[in-house]
Amino acid sequence: MAKRRVLLVDDEVTVLLTMKAVLEISGFDVDTAASALDAKRKLKLREYQMVITDMRMESDAAGREVIQAARTAAYHPAVALLTAFPLSDDDWQEMGADKMLVKPMQTMVLLRQIEKLLETHSAKLARLSTAAGAGEKKAPANKVAGKGKKMPAKKVVVKKPVRRKKK
Repeated sequence: MAKRRVLLVDDEVTVLLTMKAVLEISGFDVDTAASALDAKRKLKLREYQMVITDMRMESDAAGREVIQAARTAAYHPAVALLTAFPLSDDDWQEMGADKMLVKPMQTMVLLRQIEKLLETHSAKLARLSTAAGAGEKKAPANKVAGKGKKMPAKKVVVKKPVRRKKK
């Protein structure tokens, strides 16, 4: 299996290097960014299966900027918000994140949550791809529109082929 590529974004060098080492030991290909600006640049240069970003870096809105940049990437990476200051579910989901990871966290718990997120995100992309192949495309519900509002997901109608009896 090819290594899964992750972009890890945090302005705390110790967190960045520790998480990078943990993820690489666990078989991930990890790129790092120490700011939202650096992360946005890297999101345009390479494709990632997952983006894990801190919330507060050079500004309080830096994490939100990274999430929005990841959400507009054509390759649709899974997005996890990493924070020491937990937000309500509505807040982090409204930003467009798929999961909130609260630091500090035990290594095994972190890895299980990342693996689970990658599995569910991959299944979601497969469903969208199947729906698109059937002629209709479902818009992801977590795309951020305008002033932090979620766009509603479009209903997918998949028509099953009619089986005819043999004569």
